[in-house]
Amino acid sequence: MSVKQTDNQSFIARYKSLPRNVFALSLVSLLNDTSSEIIYPILPMFLTLALGTSPFAIGLIEGLAESIAALLKLFSGYWSDKIRRRKPLVFCGYALTAFTRPFLAFTTTWSQVLVVRAIDRIGKGIRSAPRDALIATKILPEQRGIAFGINRAADNLGAVIGPLIGYILIVTIASSPDKLSVDDYKKIFLLASVPTFLALLFIIFFVKEQRAAEVNKKIHIKLSLSEFDPNFKRFLVSISLFTLSNSTDAFLLLKAQELGVKSSMLPILWMLLHIAKVISSLIGGDFSDKIGRKRIILSGWMLYALVYFGFAFVNSEWQIWLLFFIYGFYFGFTEGTERAFVADLIPEEKRGTAFGLYALAFSITVFPASVIFGAIWNFAGPTPAFLFGSTLSLLAAILFLTVKPPSSAQIPKS
Repeated sequence: MSVKQTDNQSFIARYKSLPRNVFALSLVSLLNDTSSEIIYPILPMFLTLALGTSPFAIGLIEGLAESIAALLKLFSGYWSDKIRRRKPLVFCGYALTAFTRPFLAFTTTWSQVLVVRAIDRIGKGIRSAPRDALIATKILPEQRGIAFGINRAADNLGAVIGPLIGYILIVTIASSPDKLSVDDYKKIFLLASVPTFLALLFIIFFVKEQRAAEVNKKIHIKLSLSEFDPNFKRFLVSISLFTLSNSTDAFLLLKAQELGVKSSMLPILWMLLHIAKVISSLIGGDFSDKIGRKRIILSGWMLYALVYFGFAFVNSEWQIWLLFFIYGFYFGFTEGTERAFVADLIPEEKRGTAFGLYALAFSITVFPASVIFGAIWNFAGPTPAFLFGSTLSLLAAILFLTVKPPSSAQIPKS
């Protein structure tokens, strides 16, 4: 299939020609994210109002949790290459999350929340790289953008459904929707855990892959950057620098609270963000197949810089709602497209390790990103913190200009 044919194909036709695993894993992502996003918008409130946690501690919790996840992605991706199996690791990762998340309802200190979040993210670390490698399997290069775009769109659709369910739970369970009690939080956290168990059933019955006995060649994989070319390494460095600007979104929710967004409306604000993500994930993935991954990624990073600059000077509630919607387009342009870009650069037998290294690029700076942002907020206020993020993301975009996208002849076909 040529690029010209891809351009002429309708979105629906390309959608229908994708392998079943893309849709099965996308549904799994939708269910898991529905659960996660019931919790996430109210977690900062739980930490600050119920447990008396500082912004610095929130940055510590989220930064450490995401760092653990990203580090484990490297090892799980490498191991899935080594054993030539992806599905068992995907299942184990989601299972760990499913059985850990309910314990959030029984936490009474921020350090306990840290432990639960860390174990939850260990599950993410185990499953993510093998899942991305499984999605990329048996997909034509001209379809990778739309495949990962659909997966990210489904994930983000869960983040639309989740806050909506969260809002319904708040107004039906809480005695005072604008001031939740500790018992209210516990009930919501327990109910939010249900969709993750449904996701496990879909993995068991609908996700398929080749068995090891059917693989007719053995590949010796090393857990080393030396296995990859300098161009891929430059990509990883630029990702790492960009992530240093990308602190936890919990700070955006705190900013929204400061400007008067009511507690009961935070799930709706979070839902609006993910509506933008769903729309832009489909657009970004489709366009990356047609006009190139690099242009779309750069557009997303530049948009991120503009949004953080806006958050530095926002002074009214309506501006918060607008910025959250625009912010969603950064995710839609980059999340799926970056993964497709990795698949373009790396052959199938090394993709688990490559996706793990891609995640490791995040892990190196995701923890200090949130800690630094929280520290700047604590000691200088939110405006300098957001300006720091905006400036650093622009520097990362400049560095990314040095990364060369592969030519059509260089892109791995399987």
